[in-house]
Amino acid sequence: MVSKLSDNQRSLKLAPLLQDGGWKLQSERDAIHKSFSFANFNYAFAFMTAVALQAEKMDHHPEWFNVYNRVDITLSTHDCQGLSSRDIDLATHIDEAAAKYISQN
Repeated sequence: MVSKLSDNQRSLKLAPLLQDGGWKLQSERDAIHKSFSFANFNYAFAFMTAVALQAEKMDHHPEWFNVYNRVDITLSTHDCQGLSSRDIDLATHIDEAAAKYISQN
């Protein structure tokens, strides 16, 4: 079973995503959120496809919303009702994928 991040894990693993990565804690629940903007729909969709393939491998799926070149992503682990290491791992992959598709703009 997946467990929520401990205070120590939040300091070591979550804090860098919040401070340097542009992720933001949601106020209404234990989740993180980030918006991405790409040159056009093709780049946004390619990014979403890359994330979807990794999410499927991890069996951990984001909540997301897409309009044209914008993709909004929220991560939280439903099994533990909050943030887990799965969210940290997926957020890291998401940032790496975004960098690839944003740099192609």
